[in-house]
Amino acid sequence: MQKQILSGCEAVARGAWEAGVRVAAAYPGTPSTEILENLGAFASKPPAAYSVGDGLYATWANNEAIAAEIAYGASVGGSRALVSMKHVGMNVAADAIFSGAYAGVNGGLVIVCCDDPGCYSSQNEQDNRLYAPHAKLIMLEPSDSQETLDFTKAAFELSETYDLPVMVRMTTRVCHSKSIVTLGERVAQPVRAYVGDRAKYAMLPANAKKRHVIVEDNLARFKRDLGDSLAQFTKSESASNAEGNGTLVITSGMSYMHVKEAFGDSVAVMKLGVTFPLSEKLLRDTARAFDRVCVVEEGEPYLATAISAMGVDAAAPSFIQGELSAARVREAFGVGSTPLFAMPEQSAPANEAPPRPPVMCAGCPHRGFYYALSRRKGKYVGVGDIGCYTLGVNAPFNGIDMCICMGSGFSIPIGLSKALEAQGDTRKVFGICGDSTFFHSGYSSLVDAVHQRANVCLVVLDNSITAMTGHQENSGTELHLMGYDVPKISIESMILATGLPRERLLIVNPLNLEETGAAIDAAISNSDGVTVIITKYPCALLKESIKARGTRHCEVDADVCVGCKMCMRAACPSLAFDAPRRHAYIADTQNCTACGLCRQLCKVGAIKEVA
Repeated sequence: MQKQILSGCEAVARGAWEAGVRVAAAYPGTPSTEILENLGAFASKPPAAYSVGDGLYATWANNEAIAAEIAYGASVGGSRALVSMKHVGMNVAADAIFSGAYAGVNGGLVIVCCDDPGCYSSQNEQDNRLYAPHAKLIMLEPSDSQETLDFTKAAFELSETYDLPVMVRMTTRVCHSKSIVTLGERVAQPVRAYVGDRAKYAMLPANAKKRHVIVEDNLARFKRDLGDSLAQFTKSESASNAEGNGTLVITSGMSYMHVKEAFGDSVAVMKLGVTFPLSEKLLRDTARAFDRVCVVEEGEPYLATAISAMGVDAAAPSFIQGELSAARVREAFGVGSTPLFAMPEQSAPANEAPPRPPVMCAGCPHRGFYYALSRRKGKYVGVGDIGCYTLGVNAPFNGIDMCICMGSGFSIPIGLSKALEAQGDTRKVFGICGDSTFFHSGYSSLVDAVHQRANVCLVVLDNSITAMTGHQENSGTELHLMGYDVPKISIESMILATGLPRERLLIVNPLNLEETGAAIDAAISNSDGVTVIITKYPCALLKESIKARGTRHCEVDADVCVGCKMCMRAACPSLAFDAPRRHAYIADTQNCTACGLCRQLCKVGAIKEVA
């Protein structure tokens, strides 16, 4: 059989494709983005054994709730469906997921949720395993790419068998690590007939109360049947030496890999693939054979709490906050003092790489807006949102004071402006979001702001793409994920549809500092209702932008430069300053985009654009 090296995200896509998925939807978010990108590739450029006529439809949605609802509609209609999201996206989709679990499925419905322990690309590190018991979802946790492929395929079968959505819970390391997998063939699944059933699918209170009982019965039936399929999802490994036989480590997902790297086969390990509902019989029977039981997991003490509730005494360390590593696991088990059991020798850890905080790219249009805003310190309070532009929080711009979640950049200002007004603070509140975030949830917040005549300025930084997660299409682009043309939705028209007066909508090129500054000043001076600014300039990394500028870049004439460092205030990564010679220079001509921001800041004309 054919083997291939796949990441966890690629393995989800491959497993769903092999399982006969017909509809897939998502909103991009690291570490989950590549799942739908790969399913989109299968849909638009399928493997030789599959034709588009087999019916795979993959689409980006404007937010995770819409994506979940698209997938749920396909499931009820009889097609196997998948929705994927990062962990915070589960919060957005929760309303549909909770009620959808009560209503049940027709075609299999798989929810792939990708957590981010360590906050590598997220505003928190919530542990979404807690969603499974809360929403009544069967939950599977793979630990490598082969398991991810296998578990994804199995999830569709379980969903249809037990009339429940199935959650495949992953983490950043499982999503992005690569390992060898054995590929299978796509098994086309017939679309199940849709039969209207209001008692099942219409969640009015009278129906929901009855469905709640059915959901609990379905979960109980799965627990009873779990013993017959545990071998597919559970891995038990004995210790290789007598000294370790007295201790059992219970773990799941990527935590299993850290345990194996830390201890090798010197300790007995039980890796759980089904982590909700848990098999009480399996855990009790297995734990009874050991003197000591330890739980290793990332995030919340989810397994430790559940296992302890079964009467199994789980010894410390049962809970380690944040992302694990082999070193952290070893340290927690007593390396350097009195270890709980023998541990293999470890080589000295390599030197850690120096920290590299993210910065806006050379030529990023957001830089021009934040520079212009920063020139008006003391006149505004900035509220940000989730995207590349969140980096405006950093020095030297210090452009925003807060950032919570998607869409809040336009709703927090409503309440904040009222609080400032109550204490006589005259600063204007600026709410800032990007074009993709505007479609995600910013628009509904804008509607509230206009309706309430909030004294705020709301800014849409439109760079023509969903940039931070890798240039995914959105409703403001003319191309669908699967490669065909779609209507481009006008942000300007949407804003004017709220009833905002035309003169209160200002559209500027953010790399034109004079134009952008004038728009900001106009917004600050307006003391009655909402002003909206749209900054329109494409992301510098778009292939169309790269092609259009060709080899154009800027150069500094050292003989003219006076060393005033005004250009350095742009904080462009292509710019540098030669302290001994007292002049600026373009350190990276390949990445310089000739955006012109530094030329506008130079007061002596030392910076020129060259081809």
